[in-house]
Amino acid sequence: MEEPQEEVSVNSAKSEASEEPSGSIMINKAHTDKRSLDLIFAVEQMIKAKQHVEMSYNDLQDRLSHSNGQIDRLNRDLKNMGKVIEEREKSIQELEQRLTDKNLKVDQMMEDYRELHSTLSGEIEELKSVIELERQNYAGLLQKHNETTADKNKRISELEEKNGRLEAELSQMKQKFDALRQEKTHLLNIVNDFTNRLTSPFAPNAGPIDGASTD
Repeated sequence: MEEPQEEVSVNSAKSEASEEPSGSIMINKAHTDKRSLDLIFAVEQMIKAKQHVEMSYNDLQDRLSHSNGQIDRLNRDLKNMGKVIEEREKSIQELEQRLTDKNLKVDQMMEDYRELHSTLSGEIEELKSVIELERQNYAGLLQKHNETTADKNKRISELEEKNGRLEAELSQMKQKFDALRQEKTHLLNIVNDFTNRLTSPFAPNAGPIDGASTD
């Protein structure tokens, strides 16, 4: 990777040198001093570092976009889950109200049972069966309610834990992104400053070049 860049730099320098009058400075690897070669090598290393930073920045941007998409999806899932839980809670409240009403009816039936026990023994047995069935239904509904509540709490805990991990990862990515952006800005400033310093001696009507041509 280094040799082609050096060749491009030398060829571009040769093309510029060919257009200038005789006696101008030729940027050629064979006739360039060690300091200039070091400067060229340093510029190439800075360019490579800049490219690496840009690649890392793009990768982090992709990961950040992916994480944001996951967070949005989880938020939508959490919102939908909240709606489902709310609907189930309403259904449970309705069932509890129905159970309360039925329990009131059972109590009333029990009162009727005590009053009519002597004359309505057959109906008493039937009422006992109805009461037992209602109790079984209540037990089943209560168990279902407990299972639903446990599943809801478990799901909420999992979503909260996952959301916490994603927020932590997002925070770390933001920190890395800020660090890379600062590093990129610093490197760009170094490259710009170095470029300005490197090109300033070759500006038109510069004193040192005119003196070198005269010599």
